[in-house]
Amino acid sequence: MEQVDSLWVAQSILLAPGWARVALTAPNERLREQAAVELAQTIVRAIEHPPMVVDHRQMILPL
Repeated sequence: MEQVDSLWVAQSILLAPGWARVALTAPNERLREQAAVELAQTIVRAIEHPPMVVDHRQMILPL
């Protein structure tokens, strides 16, 4: 497994649904747990489907 960059994980958290980020501080325990699961799923999806790194020096040729 590749090493995960902490900046990349932070960006993934920021791209998670807003309700999940806000709900982590909710007084309702069930809502906090749902938010934590949503954030964890967002991070796992980001790890499983890393962004493509595009080399801008490479010409894009039509197929």
